[in-house]
Amino acid sequence: MKNIDLNLLMIFDAVMTESSISGAAERLSMTQPAVSNAVARMRQVWNDPLFIKDGRGIKPTTFALSLWNQTNGPLTMIKDAVNPQEFDPATAKRRFRVACADIMVDLVWLPMRRLIEREAPHIDLHAVPYSRLNSQTILANAEADLVIGVLEDMRTSDRKELLFQGEYVCAMRKDHPLAGQELSLEKYLQADHLLVSLSGDPEGFVDTALKQMGESRRVAMTVNHFASVPAMLLGTDLIGVVANTVVAKEALAGKLHITVPPVAIPSTQVAVSWHARHDRDAGLHWLRENIVHFARQEWAKYGPACCLQTLACKASAMHSDKSGKELH
Repeated sequence: MKNIDLNLLMIFDAVMTESSISGAAERLSMTQPAVSNAVARMRQVWNDPLFIKDGRGIKPTTFALSLWNQTNGPLTMIKDAVNPQEFDPATAKRRFRVACADIMVDLVWLPMRRLIEREAPHIDLHAVPYSRLNSQTILANAEADLVIGVLEDMRTSDRKELLFQGEYVCAMRKDHPLAGQELSLEKYLQADHLLVSLSGDPEGFVDTALKQMGESRRVAMTVNHFASVPAMLLGTDLIGVVANTVVAKEALAGKLHITVPPVAIPSTQVAVSWHARHDRDAGLHWLRENIVHFARQEWAKYGPACCLQTLACKASAMHSDKSGKELH
């Protein structure tokens, strides 16, 4: 490929970014047929299909992904050098894709939408699926602009900003037979358990920890998303060890009994992550700044109701109160 057509590369970059011919056309202020013709020329010049149909959208080939990983960074630098990016939320027309679990959508999306309605009426914000299964590829393949997830699952090469620290708590309904008493390991193991499994695997990190102790529990039911957990716990005899983000609102409202798990589970750090190629993207900086603000703001409301330190203090106070009553 002696003569490199920079225009083709720019159009290719837009198609990869938008994962759509029509989206690329809108991004570049071109007609859709013009972009389609450019893609046809790319296929001929680079001797690869580049994009294949995937439902209603398109999916890049392995060659296209490899080419984009090599060219996107330099192209971004060229665009920034020639035309430094400016972003005015009041007039900007952008579509942002954020990969996150449903629990983070519940936490952040409402205040983000209110902000968009006030200050950025032409911004579209789309949530896309995220789990540990795609955590290592989703930013590299430009399937999302940002990722919100567990810090330890994120690629070391990506940029990150910490949002807050999450902890694992044991939750059950307020009138559960195990509520209001110290939860021993023996009582815990005798209960029926609810597990959130995005992959469908009926064993999680708690089961791994129990195996190391020579113990096991009965996972009586699994769900494949976090949003259903509070309702399941409120309406059944199930108990669940979950990240406190999952039950924080119900804990603050006093609907669920939250206690310290009898199994030691390390805390997690929740972070937002982005690819280095977007370091100078003013629009993405605006989005990231607001997501960080709202995530911290919302978590400050709910987090204290179900953090381990608070739970430990409550348990200590309860024990002292019972001891005092017994002395009289």
